[in-house]
Amino acid sequence: MILYNTITTLTSLLLTIKPSIAAPAAVASSNPLRGGENLIGYSPTNTISNENTETISYQLAAGQTDAANLGVYLNFEDVENPQPIRGSTGGTDPGPRNVEMEKMYSDKLAPPGTDSGATINAQWPLALSGVTLGKGKSGWSRQQNIDVLPAATEMAGVNMRLEAAGYRELHWHVAAEWALVLNGSCRIQAVNEDGQTFIDDVGKGDVWFFPAGIPHSIQALEDGVEFMLVFDSGSFSETNTFLATEIFAHNPREVLSKDLGVPVSSFQNIPSDKLFIFPGTPAPTDIQAQNITGSAGSVPQTQSYSYHFSEQPARQLEGGSVKILDPLSFPIASSFSAALVTINPGGLREIHWHTSSDEWTFFIQGQGRATLFTPPSEATTFDYLAGDVAYFPKSNSHYIENTGDEVLIVLEVLQADHYSDMSLAQWVGLTSKQIVQDTLNLTDETLSQFTTEKKIVVS
Repeated sequence: MILYNTITTLTSLLLTIKPSIAAPAAVASSNPLRGGENLIGYSPTNTISNENTETISYQLAAGQTDAANLGVYLNFEDVENPQPIRGSTGGTDPGPRNVEMEKMYSDKLAPPGTDSGATINAQWPLALSGVTLGKGKSGWSRQQNIDVLPAATEMAGVNMRLEAAGYRELHWHVAAEWALVLNGSCRIQAVNEDGQTFIDDVGKGDVWFFPAGIPHSIQALEDGVEFMLVFDSGSFSETNTFLATEIFAHNPREVLSKDLGVPVSSFQNIPSDKLFIFPGTPAPTDIQAQNITGSAGSVPQTQSYSYHFSEQPARQLEGGSVKILDPLSFPIASSFSAALVTINPGGLREIHWHTSSDEWTFFIQGQGRATLFTPPSEATTFDYLAGDVAYFPKSNSHYIENTGDEVLIVLEVLQADHYSDMSLAQWVGLTSKQIVQDTLNLTDETLSQFTTEKKIVVS
């Protein structure tokens, strides 16, 4: 009873005591890497920098004071400390900055006044792609896919170099491969599902195509080779290629022995790792020495995997030239259509769009710019240098203007059964003048100068 009363009394006493937990006192840090709380917010002891950002020294490029909507190309190459100014818009930038890149891509720093909102990013410089180095100084590879250009969902590109006698290992892809030889020459070989074989030597300006799943190899001839590959999937990656070395390494050797009809000991020296790009024995000068055929013979010429595009004459135009390759002349590449376009200095690949495909474009030589328009009112102007990839979605209008002093060469690739485009100039030229006048408020004199023909490249 005494114990019970004692516990009850103690319990009542504890319940009447209010817990009092004091907040830890703020302690000024003694760590020299940190400041104290006296720096927080307003204090009469605070001081601020009186650095004047309005007195920076800079130059304006030719045309930079013109009306922003005129949108002339601004050449910042020799301009000291270029600024984001167009006509009466913009302001100065004291930094920090990457001035050299801003000089190269001036329409990013000072966009035309006609730009509006934000389109997709339609540009990827391959110079920013990581390079995969081949074995023994045999070559290299770099790629562009949706990892770096997310909007480019329909096509991806791989730029590859093989030194003399260098191989791109025997392989195949889930995606179809279309290629343009940029320089040098190489020997390509393949076998199709029927056991028909293919071999050819291709040089600068020539094209090859291997359908998905068709195993093939590429070997540089004595002068080496560089080429641009275009795949019909924006998610394509060279790291997911089916390689001969990997097939042999990842099948049981006992199974390989049965399959190929040779002893297991035959595989004791197969590579333990992929080769990808590697040096090899120079190809024999006589291509027939490597022309192996079985009972099925060779791939018929009408289904040939190569096309000597370099020998096709270009159509000369007012401001450059164009030549087209599509399934109408290269049937095996049933979904690849391409145009190789040259644009003279000051010339313009006219404002156009494609009704049936996105456009994947590679800048081979020179420099240019393009404005991508996406409805209802988004427009972005991009600058491009040799080695850059452009991507323009289906039905989105764009042009390509030569902004340099040398001929601009671009490769336009579509996923289409024939090459075609819509021309803005031809559209308004073939539409009733009254309709155009009522819509755009243009004068009779202006309307009389419109063309009814597609110019493709204008001067």
